[in-house]
Amino acid sequence: MKRLASIPVLILAAVSAWPAVAAPRRDAITTTQIAAAMTGSGFHTSADQVTLFSDVVATVSNPALKIESMERWNSHQMKVRLACANQEECLPFFVAVYQDAPAQSSSANAVGTKAAFAPPVTGPRVLAVHAGTPAILQLEGDHIHIQLSVICLEDGTIGQTVRLASKDRRQNYAAQVVDTARLKGRL
Repeated sequence: MKRLASIPVLILAAVSAWPAVAAPRRDAITTTQIAAAMTGSGFHTSADQVTLFSDVVATVSNPALKIESMERWNSHQMKVRLACANQEECLPFFVAVYQDAPAQSSSANAVGTKAAFAPPVTGPRVLAVHAGTPAILQLEGDHIHIQLSVICLEDGTIGQTVRLASKDRRQNYAAQVVDTARLKGRL
């Protein structure tokens, strides 16, 4: 019986003998850092043109970023995959880059092109829907009207067509922004 009582004491002594390990440092990667990396690669971009899909962190405060790929996402955005030059500093991540004018080069998918990302000419864009936020999708057909709860997959202004997903993320849709958190599509 005495042996069983000493087991918790031994476990406690072993745990307290291990040195405390500090959690690894995590610094947020900002849109300013991403825009600077893109501009340094020849893609003139400002921080307000960059949209992060989620929080992105690195183990250092200002990691060197590199563009891994770019592709046109819709008529106003490019989807850009970035990574840290040192793979141990962060995981690869995607951002959307808003562009008002079409790219100057016909091969906008290639990383080596010098496409210019022009800032919006009409001033700051007023977003009606934001990526990751819930919204209502109204689908209309000849004799049917359906309302669905959806999640916006990208930012959008009134009149712009954006991508959406069902709440369970199994269905994808494209619909036009009508007003704040309301979109309209056809069946």
